[in-house]
Amino acid sequence: MSDTNEPIRKLSLLHRIRNYFLTGLVVASPIGITIYIGWWFITFVDDSIKPLIPNAYNPETYLPFSIPGLGLIGVVAFLVILGALTANLFGRALIRLGERLVDRMPIVRSVYGTLKQIFETVIASDSKSFSDVVLVQYPRKGIWAIAFVSAENKSEIQDKMEDEVVNLFLPTTPNPTSGFLLFVPKKDLIYLDMTPDQGAKYVISAGLVNPDELPRKNVE
Repeated sequence: MSDTNEPIRKLSLLHRIRNYFLTGLVVASPIGITIYIGWWFITFVDDSIKPLIPNAYNPETYLPFSIPGLGLIGVVAFLVILGALTANLFGRALIRLGERLVDRMPIVRSVYGTLKQIFETVIASDSKSFSDVVLVQYPRKGIWAIAFVSAENKSEIQDKMEDEVVNLFLPTTPNPTSGFLLFVPKKDLIYLDMTPDQGAKYVISAGLVNPDELPRKNVE
């Protein structure tokens, strides 16, 4: 009888080891990948910024070890100083002078103007861009896709349409940074309760992460 139970115990032990391994993989992989991406970003910024720091202000010239994140700290400090200078009258005058010079460059002014408007819209505290997740029928009727409402359309496009139109960003899977800009009548959309983060996770995971298992956004 003991000889019969011995293979079963071995199989049970192997099964538990397999489950422990898969559980450890699920726990460690997101942490490891996040640390790797963070370290890669810090290293990339350091390699790009450190050569621009004068030796007199670079601690690594007189320290026997390297300081990870020094370049990132330099970028943050530069942006803070730039923001402080822009907040006063002299700084705003310089910005206006620079923008007038850019306006004289045909291609550059279009790129600069578009990027400036995007950043101002995204960073604005009262901006509601990409705050709503919707279902839209795409690429044909009867097939639904997740999209994000970027803004209400107030351009010539709305003037040419009979119904109220919204601007939608339809991301691709698994890379949500690429996608399509769609102009869709608001009445043809199904608004979801999930948050933009949940919608992004759903898109990135190709549907493997179920938003129903995550907390929903507060609906006021």
